[in-house]
Amino acid sequence: MASRPRYAHRNIPGTTIFDGVQAQKGYALNKMCYSFNSAENRAAFLADEEAYCRKFGLSEVQRKAIAARDVLGLIAEGGNVYYLAKFAGIFNLNVQDLGALQTGMSVEAFRQKLVEAAR
Repeated sequence: MASRPRYAHRNIPGTTIFDGVQAQKGYALNKMCYSFNSAENRAAFLADEEAYCRKFGLSEVQRKAIAARDVLGLIAEGGNVYYLAKFAGIFNLNVQDLGALQTGMSVEAFRQKLVEAAR
């Protein structure tokens, strides 16, 4: 019986798999996003985004993706969508907005896809 390669899931075209490597890469980013549970921290971020990112030790690439609101770039840099939703919430975006960005669809088309998948 042939065994399945341990990391076969990493070969999904166009998909960044959130695994242990990505978790380590995005630890500081996700920690910062988790801090947005606090209104005080959200206000501090909005007052000086660059300083707030430096406080958490984000890489230059992560800081640039934050400044550009580049969700796909943040995912590639180890961002977990559940933590990134806290970041997106500052700008009145929700998880469906993030899903639309990830798939290149409009928000309405993404919502419709979810409705159809639930049937």
